[in-house]
Amino acid sequence: MSSAPESSLEESGVQESGVQESGDQGSSIQGSGVRESRPPVDEATRVRLGAGNATAPDILAGLADDPSVTVRAALALNNAVPGHVNQALANDRDERVRMLLARKLASLVPGMPPAEQTRLYQEIWATLHALAADEAARVRGIIADAVKDLPNAPRDLIRRLAHDADMSVCGPVIRLSPLLTTSDLLALVAMAPAVGTLLAVARRTELAPAVADAIAASANATAIRALLSNPSAQIREATLDILVARSVDHPDWHAPLVRRPSLPPRAARMLSDIVATHLLAELATRADLAPALAEELRRRVAQRMATDYPPPVSAEDTSADQALRQARVVATRGELEEETLLTAARRGEARYAAALLAVAADIPVAVVDRAASLRSAKGLVSLVWKAGFTMRAAVALQTLLARLAPSAVLTGGAGGSFPLAVEEMRWQLEFLGRKGR
Repeated sequence: MSSAPESSLEESGVQESGVQESGDQGSSIQGSGVRESRPPVDEATRVRLGAGNATAPDILAGLADDPSVTVRAALALNNAVPGHVNQALANDRDERVRMLLARKLASLVPGMPPAEQTRLYQEIWATLHALAADEAARVRGIIADAVKDLPNAPRDLIRRLAHDADMSVCGPVIRLSPLLTTSDLLALVAMAPAVGTLLAVARRTELAPAVADAIAASANATAIRALLSNPSAQIREATLDILVARSVDHPDWHAPLVRRPSLPPRAARMLSDIVATHLLAELATRADLAPALAEELRRRVAQRMATDYPPPVSAEDTSADQALRQARVVATRGELEEETLLTAARRGEARYAAALLAVAADIPVAVVDRAASLRSAKGLVSLVWKAGFTMRAAVALQTLLARLAPSAVLTGGAGGSFPLAVEEMRWQLEFLGRKGR
């Protein structure tokens, strides 16, 4: 094996004290030919010996208890040290030495034989087990990152890391380890050893129905939203119905519910009674709805738009002036956030929503009016982008201000990204600005 690079010493905060060539190797060979385990006095020479792959094992063992942290760090980086020396370093009094050791062993894990229980294999895993119990979360985190997705890691080590109280340690293992069974995950949900345990479980791919049920039965609204946003989570129809009913008190669940890969008719009907109009419009466009149900939802969208939403605002309208003054007051108070805009949209307050968008984007209300009167989906999306809001607001304002049909509404791309190129949105803003003068 080759020795680890010396730069790792500096990366860990431990600096080598400058190795110098010397003819005295610590007098480890006596005239009688018997090798002596006493290390040399000179620190630089001891560092060199600790990092050398040809140093005698008894010398390496003696250096494991060296008073110099630089010497022990060099030893921790050396791939050639015996297993019992690694085990001794796993209990080193300096956290930096233990971190270096953890990184070294973690780098060896991917190339270890998956089945043959060689002594090296056993020694490395034994030391990793010891480091997984280290008091320093940074040390445990190095181990967790190395084994998080390995199919051949010891299951007891994986379970131990998954139950760690520090999310930087348990989070990656919970989300990615293929060795965690449904029973393991159910135990994690029941015990929740870390604050974010349920959230990490909810984000696992191919989550089993039993685990989804356990998360749904919890009081953790954030984890439930993550569960609903997880397209590969297997959620039973009955569980989905329960979550739809509970979502009356959790509006932030509505969007992920509407966007579930599979949505039973009963859940779709229940959602149509409680979601905002822009989400109802999105719900009505789902391809998996029965034609009769889809038509019913489209009629309800049209009815809401006709009865609840006033026409696009006019810059000369007195009510629009009042809305603009109110929007400026909200901005002055530091309360002009996307949720403020969405609340106005849900209430059908078109003039107020237009004023909020204008103030947030630092443009005249007339520019918003122009986009609305042109029924320009691209224009409204561009204005929302300039205001610093997301596609949630863009979808809502296309329906509210431009009164676009669901099929004409521009929706977000992957991860909620804007569907237009930046150059196109800038052109739209320039066009609307010219027209608005």
